[in-house]
Amino acid sequence: MRKITLLLLTAFTLSACMTTSEGPGTSMTTDDYRARRGPDGVHPDLNGIWQALGSAHYDLERHMASAGTQLRHAPLGPVPPKAVVAFGAFAAVPPGMGVVVGGKIPYTAEALAKRDENRSNALDRDLALKCYMPGVPRATYMPYPFQILQGDKDFFISYQFASSVRSIYSEDPGPAPIDSWMGQSVASWEGETLVLDVTGLHPDTWLDRAGNHHSEQLHVIERYTPMGPNHLQYEATIEDPAVYTRPWKISMPLYRRMEQDFQILDFKCVEFVEELLYGQWRKNPLD
Repeated sequence: MRKITLLLLTAFTLSACMTTSEGPGTSMTTDDYRARRGPDGVHPDLNGIWQALGSAHYDLERHMASAGTQLRHAPLGPVPPKAVVAFGAFAAVPPGMGVVVGGKIPYTAEALAKRDENRSNALDRDLALKCYMPGVPRATYMPYPFQILQGDKDFFISYQFASSVRSIYSEDPGPAPIDSWMGQSVASWEGETLVLDVTGLHPDTWLDRAGNHHSEQLHVIERYTPMGPNHLQYEATIEDPAVYTRPWKISMPLYRRMEQDFQILDFKCVEFVEELLYGQWRKNPLD
C-alpha cells in the first residue's frame, strides 16, 4: 500500500508539473532558446511540417466529453442526430482542457445565443463538414498537418485539409480587396517571433466544431515562436467588435512531424462530400 501511495503521489506531481509548464500561455522550454537561422540568416528557421495535438478543433473552450457536437434530447440523455448515431464512439467529443487564455470566449449576449444556435445545427452550418476551407486560426489546430515554407522574405503555408493554402505578404498591400476563406496575411518579426496579421476573412467560417463564430470584422494576429528544435508556441489574438466584448487569445504548442520522408499528402475532400451536397438531385437518389 505504501508503494502504491508513493507511485500515485509521484504521478500526481508529474502531472501538476506538466500542467504548469504546458498550459495556455506558457512555454515548455527556457526563454533563452535560440533556433537555427532561416534562409535570410537573421530570423529563426520555421521551415517544416507541423501539427497541433489536443481537442481544440472540437471546442476551443474547456469542455467535458459528450456524445457528439450536435445533440438532441432522448429519454436517457442527449444523443446525436439520427444520421450520426451509427458512428457511435467515433462521433463522440473527447474532453479537453481548452486553449482560451482566461478560460471563456468573451461573447456579447447576442453572439453567445448564436453560438448555442450554431451548436444545435452544426451538421447544417459547419462548412468545414462540407470541405470548405476552414479559415484562420482554425486551419492551424485541425487534426491534420500543415507545412510552413520560408524563403528569404516570403512565407507560404500549405494545409493538408481541403488543400488549403496561404500566400503570406512580406509587405502590407493595404486592405484586402475581398473577403476569402483563408484571408489576407502580412508577415513581420518581433524578435524571434513570426507575426502574421490576418484580415479579410469570410464570416461563414467557424473557429471550431462547437459553433464558435465570428463576423466579417474578424482580425487575427498570429504568433509563431520557436521554443525548442521541434516545437513552436502558437498564439492567436482574436478581435471582432461585432461578436466579442474585447480581444481574446488562444495558445497551444505545435509539433514538428518527425517521421522519415514525411510530407503533406492530397486530401481534396470535395469529392467525398458530393453525395452530401448534391445527392438529393440524382435522377435516382440513393436510399
